[in-house]
This record gives sequence, structure tokens and C-alpha cells, in this order.
Amino acid sequence: MAAAPDTRPYGRGTGLLVTPGPGAERAGLDGVDPAWTIRTLARAGFLLFRGFGADLARFSVFVKAHSSRITLDPARSFHGGEVAQKVDAGTAAVGLHLENGNSPFRPDLTWFLCEKAAARGSQTTVCDGYRVWDALDDAARALFGQDIVYSRRVDEAKWKAFVFHNLEGRKPLADIEFADMVALAGGDPGTTLRLDDDGSVFYAYRTPAAAPATLFGGRPAWANSIFGPSYNYEKPRITFADGAELPAGLVASLRALTDELTEDLDWRDGDVALIDNTRVMHGRREILDADRTIYNAQSYLDPALHPAGAGRP
Repeated sequence: MAAAPDTRPYGRGTGLLVTPGPGAERAGLDGVDPAWTIRTLARAGFLLFRGFGADLARFSVFVKAHSSRITLDPARSFHGGEVAQKVDAGTAAVGLHLENGNSPFRPDLTWFLCEKAAARGSQTTVCDGYRVWDALDDAARALFGQDIVYSRRVDEAKWKAFVFHNLEGRKPLADIEFADMVALAGGDPGTTLRLDDDGSVFYAYRTPAAAPATLFGGRPAWANSIFGPSYNYEKPRITFADGAELPAGLVASLRALTDELTEDLDWRDGDVALIDNTRVMHGRREILDADRTIYNAQSYLDPALHPAGAGRP
């Protein structure tokens, strides 16, 4: 059995920088045991793999080795298969969010590959929802102990592409119907779906503002998409479950707190990041050097790899 990679703290929290152990450089990511990766992620929240010589093909294999299913952002295009999508969201800074966290289709894991790093700026940001929750006062915890609701419309081409991919080829794209979207939502009582006359879908998704548990832990995490982007989509309306608006002052205070707890992933060529998408939010600094190439992947954890041995909670 190959030796476990070396790890050391990355940033101020529990995130880890992962590098090859002695003599393991040539094995690359293929030499990393998926069970070790997931056990380590469960403790750390996010991992940054460096020095493994990752490219697009190796990245895709690495993602698949840990996943039961790959999902996607229908506004992005695939590169080199059906795993990696090129990150393209303009040049402005992107607020903290969970990938697809404002919809009922949030994946377990978010992945990034840096094929070419920017010469300056343009870092991906991460913020651990455990640390945010721990820093909140009792009043904020009580308020964010409530559910919130994200609602918006999604264009016909985008929702059909999303459903088509998630059906894994079992139905041609031209035959995708609204009923398939409803079935994909799985009868979630917190989700309302409506087909509009123009073919778009309106959805309202109710979920805890601070999840009482994460994929790997039974403690609360202030991890959501309140500050998230809407570059390729209609901006969602975000309210409490009773329809009340989120207090502007409270949102501002949370933005300031998360800013304090946000850390930068300072990319180098060939880096791979793995993020627990139920606990750690991510975003992006303003792109100051557009000559960079970052790929993203989204997936659901292979239940056999869950450290508890019983799959997803």
C-alpha cells in the first residue's frame, strides 16, 4: 500500500495543504487512496493538493474515484469529457457560496483544477462554516436557526441541460420534460417547482440558513449562498421562510465576519482543491490577470467512502 501523502496546515483554520510523500511524486493523484482523501477532508473541510502533476485527464479520474455521480452547471461547457467545466464568470469578485447551494441540487463535493495560475490576484476564496457559526453571538444564531427560501426562474435550455446530464443519457435531450425535473427534485417538501409559459422553470427552495449538520459532522455550520453569484442566472430572491426579508444590518455584519474568516487559495499550476460543499463556502477575488485557466467539477460522494461507513447522512 502506498504511503499517505504529507499534510500541513493551510491558512488559519483546519484546511490542509497536501503534498506527495517521499518518492510518491511520479504516482501523482493516482497514488492517493480515496478513502484517505475523504477521511482527511472530513476533518479539514478543504484540501489543496500540490505537486502531483495534475492535468485535466488526471483530474477527471481523481474526481470519479471519489464520486457516485457527477453533476454540472448547465451554463458552463465541459472540457475533456463530462467531469470538468471551465470556470467563466466574468472578472468581478464572486461572493461566498455553496455550489448550487441556492437550489435543491447542491452537490456534496466541489473540486477545482488550476491548469494555469494567474500572475496576480484572482484567488479562489474559502470560508469554513464551522468557524463562522462558532463566531456568531446568540442572537445571530437564533435568527439564522430559521429556514431561508431562495426563489428564481431558470431558462428552459439550462434546466433541460441539467436534467439531461443528471439522467446520465437515459433520455434524449429533446425528450426532456418538466416531469423529469420534478422527479429529479425527488419530492423534497421544501421545494416548489412551476413551469411557466415561456418554458422556464420557477423554483422556491427552502433550507436552513445554518445547516444543523454537514456531510461528515453533526454540528452546525453557517454555510449557505446568501452572498452567492448570479452571473449566468437570474438573481434569486432570498427571504426567511415566512417571507420576511433578511435584515440588511445583519447581512452586513455577516459579510464583515465572513470577510475576516475568509482565506485565499493562492493557485499554482497543477493545483487541485477539494471542498466539502456542505460546510465550506467558496468564492473568488477580482480577476486581475485574465490569463488563467481554472476548471470546476461537482459531485456526490461515493457512499462507500464515507468515514461513518453508512453513506451520506
